[in-house]
Amino acid sequence: MGGMAKRLPPEVLAFLRKQGAKGGKIGGKRSLQTMTVAERKARATKAGTASGAARKAKAKKAAK
Repeated sequence: MGGMAKRLPPEVLAFLRKQGAKGGKIGGKRSLQTMTVAERKARATKAGTASGAARKAKAKKAAK
């Protein structure tokens, strides 16, 4: 499976970018409506932990 990946046509990339941006704008508002405060806090804590772990792994890799 090695090798170069094929590039998508520019019009397809533009469409996918537009769709992703649309969902991103809805996501936070939707979470506010559908999740409890505790659920949002748990999600934010998990995201923060993952972010810190990723940063630590990147720093460790760069130090090699």
